[in-house]
Amino acid sequence: MNKLLFFISVLLSLVEVRAQSKSTSSYDPHELFHPLFNMQPGNDYRASSGAPGPRYWQNRADYKINARLDEEKNVLTGDVEITYKNNSPEALSFLWLQLDQNAFSDTSRAAKTTPVRGGRYGNSGFSGGFEIQSVTVDQGKGKAVDYLITDTRMQVRLAEPLKAEGGVIKLKVEYSFKIPGYGSDRMGTSQTRNGLIYEMAQWYPRMCVYDDVEGWNVLPYLGAGEFYLEYGDFEYTIDVPWNHIVVGSGELLNPQEVLTAEQQRRLAQARNSDKTVLLRTKDEVNSPQSRPKQSGRLTWRFRCQNARDVAWATSKAFVWDAARINLPSGKKALAMSAYPVESATDDSWNRSTEYVKGCIEFYSGYLAEYTYPVATNVAGVVGGMEYPGIVFCDRRDKKESLWGVTDHEFGHNWFPMIVGNNERKYAWMDEGFNTFINILSTENFNNGEYNRPKGTMHDLAPALFNIDEPIMTIPDVLQPLHLGIMGYYKPGMGLKLLRDVVLGPKRFDYAFKTYVQRWAFKHPTPYDFFRTIEDAAGEDLGWFWRGYFYETWKLDQAVKDVRYVDQDPQKGSVITIENLEKWAMPVTVEVEEVGGKKTRVSLPVEIWQRGGTWSFKQPTTAPIRSVTIDPDEKLPDINPRNNTWKNNSASSNSTAN
Repeated sequence: MNKLLFFISVLLSLVEVRAQSKSTSSYDPHELFHPLFNMQPGNDYRASSGAPGPRYWQNRADYKINARLDEEKNVLTGDVEITYKNNSPEALSFLWLQLDQNAFSDTSRAAKTTPVRGGRYGNSGFSGGFEIQSVTVDQGKGKAVDYLITDTRMQVRLAEPLKAEGGVIKLKVEYSFKIPGYGSDRMGTSQTRNGLIYEMAQWYPRMCVYDDVEGWNVLPYLGAGEFYLEYGDFEYTIDVPWNHIVVGSGELLNPQEVLTAEQQRRLAQARNSDKTVLLRTKDEVNSPQSRPKQSGRLTWRFRCQNARDVAWATSKAFVWDAARINLPSGKKALAMSAYPVESATDDSWNRSTEYVKGCIEFYSGYLAEYTYPVATNVAGVVGGMEYPGIVFCDRRDKKESLWGVTDHEFGHNWFPMIVGNNERKYAWMDEGFNTFINILSTENFNNGEYNRPKGTMHDLAPALFNIDEPIMTIPDVLQPLHLGIMGYYKPGMGLKLLRDVVLGPKRFDYAFKTYVQRWAFKHPTPYDFFRTIEDAAGEDLGWFWRGYFYETWKLDQAVKDVRYVDQDPQKGSVITIENLEKWAMPVTVEVEEVGGKKTRVSLPVEIWQRGGTWSFKQPTTAPIRSVTIDPDEKLPDINPRNNTWKNNSASSNSTAN
């Protein structure tokens, strides 16, 4: 047969095979393995390897904030001085600030886009938001400046452009706002028997990010999408009534002014103790002697360096405890918890500091060392929310639920507090990554105390694939009930699949840690993540990213056929498997012979590059009892019923059917 006739016959056979398989399979390798997917070129700012380029830049914002809590009026009054440095190659004729507190108002976009049924991020029924008293800019002289507020954004129009490549400006804003009782499950107040607990976040005007990808990032704050913020140093003061305890991001600078001598002694003890030390017991909560003065007000001073935000909490109702955190370098940090008397039980918040210590020590070894001097868990109205060095969790949580939310929220100190992705657009880059590392942390904590079986990937497949929205969707675009799966669970399970099935722990862990190291205190995009994993693991994963993150493609792999060579079981067998849906994965096949012998075959994803079926020869020597694809149920296969072929006449020496 000449070459032309040969290729014609091959093409005709391919057409015939495709026609035969089209009725049962929707798989197309040309879509999954598209050569131009993820092929945007790198540049001087973001290298094609996924690393920051040689000319990568980002701007900086340092903050000095003073705030005063008025309990009677339920109002916070403050002023903030922002020192903003423009490292970009462009002069800036205006600045954009985030006024996220404005979401907590009936007139906000957040309120107007809240469904009638409400929800976790509902903002209706409250007339709040920032009251801006003044805005001044110091470009040589401090003077009032033209500004315009649009919902949760404020544009400051400069008289002179801020110079490129190092220009610095000081911006001062005086403001106040009425404190919402429930601010999108990010902040709010909780009434306890001994007083209100205030969890304070989005409490000062913050700079929007100006980056090399989009310029000014000015998506409004609607509730589901979280935050994208510049890094800098913070110094802040909190003026509260004398009987309050304040905990906040960073380090307390004036313990001698706001703590009693006994509390200072206990704090010093806690810094050297792996066991939790009570700084204020539940019996001392209502004692005036638990405060250094018995009237008037106290000002608490904090500093938090190289952070993207700060938050704090205050109450006269706090029980307060602490213990030492041991970091891999030999440095120490401090784990703390603040909670009401009602939560001070051994099955609840009495163990909070133990949980804080446990998860932070694990993540510091697995990813990168914890970077703040203190890690504080606060019990209040917020179900679970993270800020640098401090998190807010539900005061009603107990046992496994308290461990889970504490572990999750402190996992966020790596994503997005250290690795500063754009949460408002890509929730999965912090929520999903965090969901994944929580699995490892829970396995590790206290010999797996809370490591409960959650089912196999077969069990989880319907939840992962029965939603017709891709992971790569802005949180405020996702249907509200889908955010938990698409923002948290599906991307988290995607990293687990990469680690357990595609790359293996050694390759994945090295690549994942490389991503953290490359982008610590920087602003990565999804492309930077994808390319770094490929670069450090040495694997082209375009097929994985496309099918799992960009599309809603499903996985259904099956055993199609089993035959003996020359119809003789002693000569071996030919096993045919198939891929029936649009996504694909590497394959593990287990073959069991009649005598009980089991062998496994591992096949790479490349077997699916030329079509949806694959046959391989297996050197079996006896009749086959069964063939199972994915025997350990590590893949989210939506139809496990076709994963096993069984020979009902296994003793037969004839062809297996």
